[in-house]
Amino acid sequence: MRPAHLLLLASALVMGSCVNPFSPRLEKADILEDILGNPTTIEGFYTRFQNAYQLRDTTLYGPLIASEFIFTYRDPELNVDVSWGRAEELNTTARLFATSRDIQLQWNNISSFFQNEPKTRAQVIRRFNLMVMLDESTVYRTDGATNFILTREDSTRAWQLLSWRDESEL
Repeated sequence: MRPAHLLLLASALVMGSCVNPFSPRLEKADILEDILGNPTTIEGFYTRFQNAYQLRDTTLYGPLIASEFIFTYRDPELNVDVSWGRAEELNTTARLFATSRDIQLQWNNISSFFQNEPKTRAQVIRRFNLMVMLDESTVYRTDGATNFILTREDSTRAWQLLSWRDESEL
């Protein structure tokens, strides 16, 4: 080999083995999924939901809500169920996030769980504790239960909340 070819080959080997610390290679895993929750798992969905509330972040919350979403709660004074859809849910939650100073949501035990075989639909009844601080003197604390119906197109996609029935006792 000629000296010029050897120099070119040596340069290529040295350059190929260099690592630029200012441009690290991208990892295959999403680091946000590790921190915020991976919504392709049911537990990850709940972690992402909890983080959306605690960070008061509608950009985390919105993708968790299916387009056909329905929220339902029982109005004890009228003795009727009251429901609303996705648009009102996102609007109501955005107002809650904007007007609160702090929100702490803690998911507790799962009292009922069902998942279909293609793993595209699940029903989870789960207890929670919630604290909402509007200002230093206005703090609301509650606990209760949610009955969530989760759905997704296939077993590799993220779970979305299709139906939320508030089963909290008043």
